[in-house]
Amino acid sequence: MSDLRQRMDQAMVLRGFSKRTRECYLRCVAGLARHYHCPPDRLDAAQIQAYLLYLIEERKLAYASVNQANCAIRFLFARVLGRESGVFEIPMAKVPKRLPQILTREEVVRLLAAARNERARTVLTTAYAAGLRVSELCALELSDIESASDRMCLKVRQAKGGKDRYTLLSPRLLEVLRHYWRLYRPGRWLFPNSAGDGPMGVETAQRMYWAARDAAGIAPGGGIHSLRHAFATHLLEAGVDLPTLQRLLGHGHVTTTMRYLHLARSRLTGTTSPLELLDPR
Repeated sequence: MSDLRQRMDQAMVLRGFSKRTRECYLRCVAGLARHYHCPPDRLDAAQIQAYLLYLIEERKLAYASVNQANCAIRFLFARVLGRESGVFEIPMAKVPKRLPQILTREEVVRLLAAARNERARTVLTTAYAAGLRVSELCALELSDIESASDRMCLKVRQAKGGKDRYTLLSPRLLEVLRHYWRLYRPGRWLFPNSAGDGPMGVETAQRMYWAARDAAGIAPGGGIHSLRHAFATHLLEAGVDLPTLQRLLGHGHVTTTMRYLHLARSRLTGTTSPLELLDPR
């Protein structure tokens, strides 16, 4: 598997895949190899389909996770092994469309107040105030804070799709970050791990969110990504236009951003019903 793994990783590097995507694809293919106790290049389309069914029916994985494994396996066979025929007859699983959990402004206030300590509160505040993905949040460096009066932004490095972008750094968030720095004095990483030699892990940030959510008495559901959903929805409710929101979130297509139109409650509840427009005569 080591030679095949290296070839697959090199193929992904050549195509500009992000480090996180490469790790995920390699992990998916390694799972396939463990399942059959043999190198994946010895498997056929029927065995791959059986493995995907195993992930759905026995492992009870979400369809999004199964599709991720499917994409990784397709890449291995088509781009690394040159075996497109057969493999591509396996369809992608249809992912149910569900609206994400959206925290109200009052719930966000309660959640931040319920954080276990100042570090956790700063992590969660930054996630909400800047609309960051959890991987982007954990990877922040002190040098990414551009607080000059004519700048006031956070730089997000190598986000999804390998793209850099800028997002909001509000005066209130800047004060929170300055207070945090005076207390903890982080070095390179804004939120370092316990050893101080790298960024905080995604799992740590998730646990901070779950602990604050439970302490605040907010209904279970979703993870720290709920704060990014809240960021987008609350900005839409405040009147921010879709192209601006798209750039802040780092979406490649505005259609991805448009789903938040369905979640902006004030847009829904403030819309006049056509019944009210009828002439009662």
